[in-house]
Amino acid sequence: MLPLGDYELTLDELRASSLVTGNGVHSTTWDSPWRASLLENLAVLVGQLRQVGIRDIFVDGSFVEDKDHPNDIDGYFVCDLMRLARGDLQPN
Repeated sequence: MLPLGDYELTLDELRASSLVTGNGVHSTTWDSPWRASLLENLAVLVGQLRQVGIRDIFVDGSFVEDKDHPNDIDGYFVCDLMRLARGDLQPN
């Protein structure tokens, strides 16, 4: 749906984007309620990741493509391998 590249968005900006709302998407079966539900699940995960200091979180997969009803949201985050190995990524 977008040109290749990374796009920095807040969760609120993502909620308002055509990826969720379908505005500007030429589809009669765009599943905005389902996409909004997926995004709320993502918001929970993002909150948990932020609690342990993860800031670089990326969303990918069919959610960012023109699939009307993606099964899920693919993504990944960046963290220091040593922090992970030491067990530092535990909630406070």
